[in-house]
Amino acid sequence: MSKRDELIAKYAADLKEKCGVDADMDLLTKVTIGCGPAIYNADAATVSGSDETEVATVKNNFLIKKLGLTDGPDLDAGIEAVMEQYGKSNRNKYRAVVYYLLTKHFGKESVY
Repeated sequence: MSKRDELIAKYAADLKEKCGVDADMDLLTKVTIGCGPAIYNADAATVSGSDETEVATVKNNFLIKKLGLTDGPDLDAGIEAVMEQYGKSNRNKYRAVVYYLLTKHFGKESVY
């Protein structure tokens, strides 16, 4: 099992345990691959929901540039909903899991 496959399995377990979501493994794999080398860096692999600059990065680089969404209050509401679903007290919010949840939230699975 490759390092990436191990991480994907860990992300699927996180979705199940912390979010109560049965992962679409095909989509989760594509989202994880889309994160690139960031998943292997301990700092870049996680998202801080309480850090405004981190939330802005997720919004601009993922929601607007990658998913092609238009900036507006619904993006902030979507990020807030995903952070709530993942658990605000959960310190390790994996980037791939957050991106997966956002992709599902906005119904943009077709991007992948």
